[in-house]
Amino acid sequence: MHKLRSFSVAKLAKVLSRVSPRLKSTGGRPSAPLGSRILTNPDDIFKHNMWDHVQWTELDKENARQKAEENSCVQIPLKEQGKFDTEAWQYWDTFYEMHQDKFFKDRKWLFLEFPELLPSGAKSHATNTCLHDQLAAYPLSTRSSTETRPHHRNTDTSNQETCQGAALEKNEAHIQTTTFPGQHASFRILEVGCGVGNSMFPIVNCIKGTDAFLYCCDFSPCAIQLVKDHPEYDDSVCHAFVHDICEEVASFPFPPQSLDVILAVFVLSSIHPDRLQGVVNRLSTYLKHGGTFLFRDYGRHDFSQLRFKKGRCLSENFYTRGDGTCVYFFTKEEVHDLFSNAGLEEIQNLEDRRLQVNRGKKVVMHRVWMQSKYRKTYPPSPS
Repeated sequence: MHKLRSFSVAKLAKVLSRVSPRLKSTGGRPSAPLGSRILTNPDDIFKHNMWDHVQWTELDKENARQKAEENSCVQIPLKEQGKFDTEAWQYWDTFYEMHQDKFFKDRKWLFLEFPELLPSGAKSHATNTCLHDQLAAYPLSTRSSTETRPHHRNTDTSNQETCQGAALEKNEAHIQTTTFPGQHASFRILEVGCGVGNSMFPIVNCIKGTDAFLYCCDFSPCAIQLVKDHPEYDDSVCHAFVHDICEEVASFPFPPQSLDVILAVFVLSSIHPDRLQGVVNRLSTYLKHGGTFLFRDYGRHDFSQLRFKKGRCLSENFYTRGDGTCVYFFTKEEVHDLFSNAGLEEIQNLEDRRLQVNRGKKVVMHRVWMQSKYRKTYPPSPS
């Protein structure tokens, strides 16, 4: 078992002395999302389980780089690597057969970090109740962000708006002539890699009573069966199906340009990095113009990367766990290239650095996650 690295109070004090001017200028409450629990006094470190917007020292960065270099210097032989790609669904299927729905917790923070998941103008009691419950349990400064833009059409000029509106109406009219689950919804969401529904069911409970519909897929038949057996599964609001997003010829149960939102939370990291661009390219074709791709995943030098032992590395920053499932660790630049190369426009691309605290063992861990939002732009207006 890897020994967790602990930090002295003296070192924490040194880290805190380097808090960025942006955080200081806002009284410790950052303008960005992702939490506002800022550690300003090292004596308080064990008062909470997580601290937000942690600044790394140059020594922290160098130590992380060295650990990643050390645990990736011995890679799994190429002749043995293929099974982790071709048999990926089997490894995850075994994972869900073993853990069922007990391993991951529901992501009740989704609407706070990703308000784009909520249909514009939704006023249902269920939706308002859902948001109220989440806001009540979340710091005030995380409820909005100047970096989050509307996911609906641009309003740069009245002419552009008119042209875009006409394009949307034409596309919707075409979609309504096709028979598919959720065809009558005016707002459609796809969650890829839904697992056993830890994102799906919070979304379902929030969109009931609205004109929204949720699709969710996973390549594990066991996971999808667990979703369908869940007491909150409602096929009038959602449609779960088995699907491998790496398959180039596999089709979805809805037409291209029919989705308002695509959600990928800790999913793309499980795919071999050589296949990621093709996956994002194909998924993006199903977004409407003005639709949004929401992404959250592991960041480079996250604690979970540094704790890998030698011999678990498949390629640079890509590892396989003991159960055969895989994980890649992203940088901001890689995330930006991945989505912009698919023709999407950056709305938000953040590196989320936190200190995760084990108060029982009195140790803390540097966590790094990526959170991004990219929008499918409208075609140029006719001159």
